[in-house]
Amino acid sequence: MSKVVLDVSVSLDGFTAGPNVRRAEPMGDGGEFLHSWMSGTESADESANEVDRTIRGEVDDSVGAVIIGRRTFDLGLEPWGGTPWPGKASFVVTHRARPDLVGDNGGTFAFTGLREAVARARAAAGAKDVVVLGSDVARALLRANLLDEVHLHVAPFLLGSGTRLFAGEQAALVPARAPRGGSANHLRYRVAPRPGPVGWTMAG
Repeated sequence: MSKVVLDVSVSLDGFTAGPNVRRAEPMGDGGEFLHSWMSGTESADESANEVDRTIRGEVDDSVGAVIIGRRTFDLGLEPWGGTPWPGKASFVVTHRARPDLVGDNGGTFAFTGLREAVARARAAAGAKDVVVLGSDVARALLRANLLDEVHLHVAPFLLGSGTRLFAGEQAALVPARAPRGGSANHLRYRVAPRPGPVGWTMAG
């Protein structure tokens, strides 16, 4: 069965986006620096750049389907066509139903609830991973015991404020691979099972 994986770049002080997230700046003020490692050219150390390029390739190769929060989808539709992975089946978790949408990147976006999104995304992903986009939906998946792994790319920036990752949530994380250092530090964890899902609410 495919894994449900949150793969996210985060600042050293724990933010996945800067302050003032808006359509013109979907990563918030300064938030674009979190993804600078993805260029594979950020460091003066070529060995660090090679690590970043390898990690970026692993992420892209792993994606079989995407679960995305509604706000993240709305913000990302213009710059990315919905997600950074063209043609991948994507499932937008929302309480506001609408017909399926074919994005500019060729992906089909279905709008549905949390558990149905997970079931459909797993089926669409086959042997690959279901990658999660959006802090709100990631928290909802964690609370519902539906998140299998957390992959962090810790960028050497202090944003000071913005969107916190897992704000207020508690979970035990088990290292899934030794850390790898490029221009960001790349960490992988398995989410330890909890006794059972609890109720969740999410705007969207």
